[in-house]
Amino acid sequence: MTTPNPYKDGEPEYEWGPTQPPGTPAYGYPAAAPGYGYPHDQTPPYTQTQPAGVPVPMTPPMAMGGQPLVAIGDITVTGDSIVTPAGTMPLKGAVWNATDMSRTEEKIPTHAIVLAIVFFIFCLLGLLFLLMKEKTTTGFIQVTVTSGGRHHSTMIPAHRPETFQMVMGQINYARSLSSM
Repeated sequence: MTTPNPYKDGEPEYEWGPTQPPGTPAYGYPAAAPGYGYPHDQTPPYTQTQPAGVPVPMTPPMAMGGQPLVAIGDITVTGDSIVTPAGTMPLKGAVWNATDMSRTEEKIPTHAIVLAIVFFIFCLLGLLFLLMKEKTTTGFIQVTVTSGGRHHSTMIPAHRPETFQMVMGQINYARSLSSM
């Protein structure tokens, strides 16, 4: 590769790429590529400026309100804010909502049917095994919070029928904090 940019001899809008004199080795060979590793030059860090080039005064980060009071999925409520993966929202005036999308099914387990058939042959008491029931809860509970023009939603898996009541207790506590 003798020419770093084969299209450089064309029109001016195609004059891009590194300016490398002919005969020099390719980028990064035989020495390390410049700009990688520990910085050798001490350039000042980036400072944000206003449109006229005036530096923006440094403001301390907003206080996060201290220790977490309640955590609902990936939503954490602190003393004065709600912390989510999407960002921090103010606690005051937050609107909380929960939707139960779980279901509990009740069925006769397979081993009860097998035992009923086996013991029916020996005595008629085997039919009592058909009274065995097994409850399984599947699904999710969706919790949404809206505050300060932001919205966040999380899904909490439901493993027991009481999961929705536990989540509603946490949401009612968060609602009471956001109404203060």
